[in-house]
Amino acid sequence: MLRSYLRLILFTFGLLAGIQVPGFIEDYAQRVDAHRAEAEQGLSGFRETAQRFFKGDLVALVAHYRASTDPVMRSDADSIAHLVARAELMQREWQAMQGPWYRRAWHVLALADPGLRQETLAGYGYQVLLKPEAIAWGLSCGLLLAWLVESVVLLIGVAAGVGRSRKVQQRHRL
Repeated sequence: MLRSYLRLILFTFGLLAGIQVPGFIEDYAQRVDAHRAEAEQGLSGFRETAQRFFKGDLVALVAHYRASTDPVMRSDADSIAHLVARAELMQREWQAMQGPWYRRAWHVLALADPGLRQETLAGYGYQVLLKPEAIAWGLSCGLLLAWLVESVVLLIGVAAGVGRSRKVQQRHRL
């Protein structure tokens, strides 16, 4: 009976953890979108200048700033290059979050920008979403966790000889 309760506790823990996955992915996507909009807004004036003088090429604008004899312009080149790199990163992250659910989940788990992932985790508030996607994640994680833990415990028990019948133990003693 204790084993059944432990199995239920594991399942419940996995269920509750799994329900968090879609919410975290959604929070990450919203954070990426907000940062992308902010980066684009910060670059808007420089984009207009690049459009006017360099056919929209921000790299050429940065190169022009770097080549200037004015130390202020050379210093600003690094700031603009940072803004351009940040906008490109946010665009790549945004594109990655436009795919199907499994690609989004894999991206957030393995390929996401570590700083953005940590920022999302720090600001994440646990929630219980009752969307079909969250329910599927919850049930899958609950079953998987309960099955994995029970399998590991049973394998350890078999390796240790726990649970063998007396007849089997007697046969091996002879």
